[in-house]
Amino acid sequence: MTRRQGDLLSLIYEYIQTSGYPPTFEEMREGLRVKSNQSVIDLLHKLVEARLLRRDEGARSLTVLPLGYEALGKPTLAPFIGAASAGVPIESISVHGEWQAIPSVHDRFDRLSEEVFMLRVHGDSMINAGIDDGDAVLVQTKKEFISGEVVLAQIGDSVTIKRFISQDKPPYVFLKPENPKYNVLLIDDDTELKGKVISIFKQDNWKPVI
Repeated sequence: MTRRQGDLLSLIYEYIQTSGYPPTFEEMREGLRVKSNQSVIDLLHKLVEARLLRRDEGARSLTVLPLGYEALGKPTLAPFIGAASAGVPIESISVHGEWQAIPSVHDRFDRLSEEVFMLRVHGDSMINAGIDDGDAVLVQTKKEFISGEVVLAQIGDSVTIKRFISQDKPPYVFLKPENPKYNVLLIDDDTELKGKVISIFKQDNWKPVI
């Protein structure tokens, strides 16, 4: 990473940390004191090629990747991207401009190759897994899941947190609450598993998932 690439990556990190959003092209030009978008585009391209940054469509579509945090020597920033229910599924709620720096004591998060994000939990269906109403959970995006993992599932337009169970007897594959007053949710074509819950943030500390 060159000095200028490092300047841009640091600028993006600091902007997200302080404002809650990645910078626009104009803000990146001003921060680097350059006049053309092309100068910024060239630097972004190099950072993406080095897998330090991901760039999607849209004006504020920049995501610092784990290698980028490592290069900067900074803790991972996990965005609050919504709310999830630990009860009956609820409609996903976007939460903008709020990021949580993952404490450096949890360096293992910095080495994750997948993305991580945070959700605020509402409901009490996962209390026996250590997840209480109002807690925040750290979710690691995944495509393959192991029976017994606590997962974030999307059911239609709604999201919920439950334990994923796969077994060789009916109902075979389902989502299990960790509170006996709730019923299991069968997995069907409208269900998509989005990620694994890897830690719980409560009382200003990270706790393991039970």
